[in-house]
Amino acid sequence: MPSPPTDCLFLKACRSEPVPRPPVWMMRQAGRYLPEYRAVRARADFLTLCRTPDLAMEVTLQPVDLLGVDAAVIFSDILVVLEAIGQTVLFEEKTGPRITNPVQHEEDLTSLKTSGIPESLPYVYQSIRQVSAALSPRGIPVIGFAGAPFTLAAYAIEGKTSRDFHRTRQFMHARPGIFSRLLDLLADAVTEHLLAQIAAGAAAVQIFESWGGILGSEEYARRILPGLQKIVSRLRDHAPVILYVNGSPQHLGSMKASGATVLSVDWRLPLNEVRRIIGPGVALQGNLDPTALYAPPAQIAHITRAMLSAHPAPGHIANLGHGILPDIPVEHARAFIDTVRNPRPV
Repeated sequence: MPSPPTDCLFLKACRSEPVPRPPVWMMRQAGRYLPEYRAVRARADFLTLCRTPDLAMEVTLQPVDLLGVDAAVIFSDILVVLEAIGQTVLFEEKTGPRITNPVQHEEDLTSLKTSGIPESLPYVYQSIRQVSAALSPRGIPVIGFAGAPFTLAAYAIEGKTSRDFHRTRQFMHARPGIFSRLLDLLADAVTEHLLAQIAAGAAAVQIFESWGGILGSEEYARRILPGLQKIVSRLRDHAPVILYVNGSPQHLGSMKASGATVLSVDWRLPLNEVRRIIGPGVALQGNLDPTALYAPPAQIAHITRAMLSAHPAPGHIANLGHGILPDIPVEHARAFIDTVRNPRPV
């Protein structure tokens, strides 16, 4: 298996080394905004796409070939970990993911698997091996990923997405011991899954804390941060670790304390303010508001240059503050990518 590139723009930026320009990629860059992706999805449902390495590779490579991004994020889903521990996950077109056996009682927790997670997800690692083999000669790294324990716990308890995750927060306060056990189980599962992705060829891994913003900063630091620190401590010697928190402003202290190599932040604070708060020593990723891509391409270029000027020093990876939206025109995504690659006004 080819070794992941070590001197590419993306990995240098992860290490806060000087680069001629920031590398750029987009969360959810393999997705519905691309007609080529929609053509593949017409042949296979979402889970089939995730579980079929040839198809997962095809859609993972699309934004690399079509847009010229500097890194490929493997096509998968954070909820595969819940499947691996023994929950049944369904993906429904109009309503999103649904877990048919949510964790509601202590016996639900004791029925979940606590080890052997990678054996349940061989298709993810095969997809990474194939994409890594395809991109390594081009010097483009592959990013693996997983959900953060709290975000996965929110799905595991609610059984679906939610506006405020009331049941999860109720569970956290009413049954703190069981909640902590669930977080510990998920932290171990996420660690195993990410280590297996690195072994398969992922040059870096990202932890997605999609729902961290529903918690206050003190609650997050007390209940959630220790699990993240445990995960990062086991991964950092193997590959750069990116921590993304949606709703990041109140959690910047916890994000830095996690030990992650790169902090991926949403759009709610400009990058120079984020840097002022967290100080030096860690790279930043982000943070264009995804809805800015609805603007005309010339305005997208202007907004992107403003984002870049907010963090001119090394240690910046250009990205969106959340995943690209499915109805963004491709030429608008291209305007963002092209501006990062050549930020000077024409």
